Amino acid sequence: MPLRLLFFFLFLAVVSSATAQHGDHHIHSPYVDDTERSIKALSEQEMTGLLEGRGLGLAMAAELNGYPGPLHVLELADSLNLSAEQHVEAQHLYDEVQTAARALGTQLVEMERHLDTLFARGEATSDAVARITSHIGETKGRLRAVHLKAHVAMRAALTPEQTAAYNRLRGYTN
Repeated sequence: MPLRLLFFFLFLAVVSSATAQHGDHHIHSPYVDDTERSIKALSEQEMTGLLEGRGLGLAMAAELNGYPGPLHVLELADSLNLSAEQHVEAQHLYDEVQTAARALGTQLVEMERHLDTLFARGEATSDAVARITSHIGETKGRLRAVHLKAHVAMRAALTPEQTAAYNRLRGYTN
């Protein structure tokens, strides 16, 4: 038997053996640890963030493109040398975002809970899923807009120098 043919059969034997050894193993889902969540689609951290009006990365397009957020402007108020008027504006924007974001976040959590309940009870239908997920998507969009609009308004209230300082202080530029 030529050496090449011997290596080929040896290779096939190794591959067949490896395949047979792994054939009865289960492939675990990356979601296996999420089965005990009260709402399967939301981690506790996400749920808490929504209920508390946190940004949860919804304003990244603004934040990472030079549009400061009111919360972080307030945190950096001294370093940015905010005027009294700018400080009041930042606080006003932050308070508005909190009020709107908490209300929308609460709605989102309840919609996700409703969707989860339909599936848990075995009552999910295509129509119900389409309707609820459409509402979830619309509400998420409104929530994101609340956060993004606050960044737009905050940038308008700052000087270009303050915006540049904000970006430096947040580590986005040198």
